[in-house]
Amino acid sequence: MQEKAKQIVVDYFNARVDKTDKQKISVDDVYVVWFCKTLQNWKALLSTTVPDGMYYELTYNGDKHETYVDAYRKWENTMVADE
Repeated sequence: MQEKAKQIVVDYFNARVDKTDKQKISVDDVYVVWFCKTLQNWKALLSTTVPDGMYYELTYNGDKHETYVDAYRKWENTMVADE
């Protein structure tokens, strides 16, 4: 499941990367940040070694045999003080 998730991210990235960047990634460039499987479903959060601030959320619906990809870019990281 995790290897499938990595390959999906590779395919997603390589299909969308700016052609002028002349950059492609492989599964060796993708890492799993978090993974959870419940019954026939699973969800994974993944990122790559590319310094573009992107991360990917993959959700597998075992009932429908469908995988969904959400791609996000980190906008900022701010500290909120506890009061």
